[in-house]
Amino acid sequence: MTVCAIETTAGNGDQGAPRAAGGAGAPRHPQRPRPAPAAGGLVVAADGGYAARLALADGPGGPADRWFPERWTLDGPEPYAVPLPGRQPEESDTEVQPLADGRVLVRRTAAGRHHFALLYPTGPVTGEVPLGALDAGAYEDVRLMPPAPGGTRAYVLASGPRVSRLWLVAGGAFGPQLVTEVPGRCSGGVWLDRAGRLLALDREQGGRVKAVVVDLGRGGEMSPLLQITEDSNDRVLLADPDSGLLLVRSDAPSPGHERLGWGVLGSDRPVRFPECLRLPDCAVTPFAVQPGQALTPERSGVALRIDDAGGSWPAVWRPAGRTVHRLAPPEGWLAGAGLWTRAGGLRLPYATAAVPCGVARLDPGPPSPEPGGGHCPPAVSGRRAAGGGGPAGPGAPEARRAPGVADGTGGGAVVGAAGVPVARPVPLQEAPLGGRVPLGR
Repeated sequence: MTVCAIETTAGNGDQGAPRAAGGAGAPRHPQRPRPAPAAGGLVVAADGGYAARLALADGPGGPADRWFPERWTLDGPEPYAVPLPGRQPEESDTEVQPLADGRVLVRRTAAGRHHFALLYPTGPVTGEVPLGALDAGAYEDVRLMPPAPGGTRAYVLASGPRVSRLWLVAGGAFGPQLVTEVPGRCSGGVWLDRAGRLLALDREQGGRVKAVVVDLGRGGEMSPLLQITEDSNDRVLLADPDSGLLLVRSDAPSPGHERLGWGVLGSDRPVRFPECLRLPDCAVTPFAVQPGQALTPERSGVALRIDDAGGSWPAVWRPAGRTVHRLAPPEGWLAGAGLWTRAGGLRLPYATAAVPCGVARLDPGPPSPEPGGGHCPPAVSGRRAAGGGGPAGPGAPEARRAPGVADGTGGGAVVGAAGVPVARPVPLQEAPLGGRVPLGR
């Protein structure tokens, strides 16, 4: 049984805490997140070498009215973009994803079907390899999963009201290949390991959302991953395979309102919901975790996207601290896109008329040995390298504090087909299964 501990702050109480409409007794229903429009967003490959997005070009209808895929190369001395226009402009809901070999996967919707293809530059025109299609009428939602580790395969999640299916659309035989079926409507999608074997999904069933893990190395075997309470909606947002750091969103600590929390896979440490991440009138979304912190997940840097009435802002937070540091975004930042270096540098891609493909290099600095007081400082935290981007944004509002909740977790390990231990999470309400070796951290 999971034990929850309420953390209070003297003299602050629960001021500013969001409340569910209708009072504390209002029924809770899972809030399915609406996917952001594909157009304009940058998708970064798992190894950070390539990225892809839909960009705008001038057309017959006027300036900047034609969408086309664009590939970014990020692992060279300077970033550069290669346009991949097709015979016709893309729709704004076309999805793109870079592969490790530089080709770009696209998902288009046409004539009642979801079509998949690989694009690559061939000089004056764009080469295209068709990969088959799925029937759009059979599902409520079809979308690409995040780039898989290794960059040679790509998956799509097709969700319906009673069953969801995971398809392999690139890296296998021709045409989409069914990998597994999961009962219920699934969303999300987070890779938990560097082998591209364990995929976390948020499954809605029986009026609640619980995260599950699909083991592709076992034919798509599904097992529970995150269940803080029986009545809570628990989602996985982001994971770092090196440290096991897991970012989650749940309404367990605040019925009717989902909060951002963190835990460690394969550990008996509790899942916590820091007060400093509870920003009033702001949407807070993690989008990148600093890699290489295998022994100290609490010191890993987490890049956050903060959306408020003034726009979108990058920020940095570390589990060991109690402070969210807002950063000045580069002009033209592609909001929600970025990656960390192992040395602790944060890279934020941006595009402007003067610099159509740029990367701002920020140094948020090492983690502070003393946790802060739970506020967002108005000053910019971080040193921008030469040529790193535009003007600083306005000061950040002070974040009010509210109680946090901690819940227990367990973990274990199994041995893969090649005899290599593979971290395998277990439900947060259960102890490690018998016969498994604990991964104590």
